Amino acid sequence: MIEGILSYVVWSPDPAVFSGFERLRWYSLFFALGFIISQQIMVYIFKKEGQNEELVDKLTIYMVLATIIGARLGHVLFYEPEKYLSNPIDILKVWEGGLASHGAAIAILIALYMYSKKTPGQSYLWVVDRIVIVVAMTAVLIRFGNLMNSEIGGKETGTDSGFVFARDTEEALETLRIPIIEINAYKPAERSSDLIGNGIVPVNFDIKIEKGGFDIEDLKKVIETDVKYVFTNFRSSQKYLAEDPNTDLTYQLLDKGDHYLAVVQTFGKTRHPTQIYEALSYLVIFIVLLLLWGKYKSRLPDGLFLGLFLISVFGMRFVWEYFKENQVDFEDNLTLNMGQTLSIPLVIAGIILIFLAAKKGLKPIKD
Repeated sequence: MIEGILSYVVWSPDPAVFSGFERLRWYSLFFALGFIISQQIMVYIFKKEGQNEELVDKLTIYMVLATIIGARLGHVLFYEPEKYLSNPIDILKVWEGGLASHGAAIAILIALYMYSKKTPGQSYLWVVDRIVIVVAMTAVLIRFGNLMNSEIGGKETGTDSGFVFARDTEEALETLRIPIIEINAYKPAERSSDLIGNGIVPVNFDIKIEKGGFDIEDLKKVIETDVKYVFTNFRSSQKYLAEDPNTDLTYQLLDKGDHYLAVVQTFGKTRHPTQIYEALSYLVIFIVLLLLWGKYKSRLPDGLFLGLFLISVFGMRFVWEYFKENQVDFEDNLTLNMGQTLSIPLVIAGIILIFLAAKKGLKPIKD
């Protein structure tokens, strides 16, 4: 949850849309909404340009399949080829995560070529120039899905501004051998004096525990050992928290009548919410492209929007990668990470497309 709006945010939403119904997750919802909204925008574009709007359904199928297959294969080939090629069946386990936007971009360009070949009256570049408008909008929703999943976060800010991602730690605590009812990580207002401006900020975890299986002394021992272990030895906790392994755990154990409440005081590391950075930049790109299309429509030289899209989206992606944590370990030894390396040729292709489109100029106004 979010506690407070100043200086930093403790971020720990449930990735499931409805509690108790884990199959419907925010990421899946945003992903689906992206295609639904995109389809309606494409219907509007087809109508305005005198195209058969029924073809949008066919186009949507190409787009959905290309996005899912391309994003998955992109992650497999670009980021973890040894892992997946040694266990090919794992490639199909999309629900375990691992999608790459660069792979999706390449697959979409190939799929649209296949679509245009089977669709008279719509050239390849004409279709791509319209599709990139809605792809930018879909990217906005997907990044908000990443935010709700607490994934693809940023590097430490080094200041007391940023997001502390607490969801992974909450999930780790839920595996302990105590009957936990509920866990809530939040920003404690009463600990503001602990802020010293270095990006290590106070975070509290309220752990609601059933009465029963433990007496009070045994419960204290579990909290002092097992909770401490989770805060200091789990990889996710080491990444997002700053609990000192050499000191005793600071906590209070309160008897609330029908349950115990353990209030654990620790520290978190503020990180860049790069999911928001990317989402906002893609939103601006979507708005600009849509406004340009609204003004010029069929007068646009073929390839112009694709060029603008490649330069702006992957140019911004190159920039935001400096603020994001690396997705896989081998990137730690690279000057440019994989996301930046893959963005460079796409930006160059965009520059070439804009140059060629500029030489053509705007098409004449149809009578």
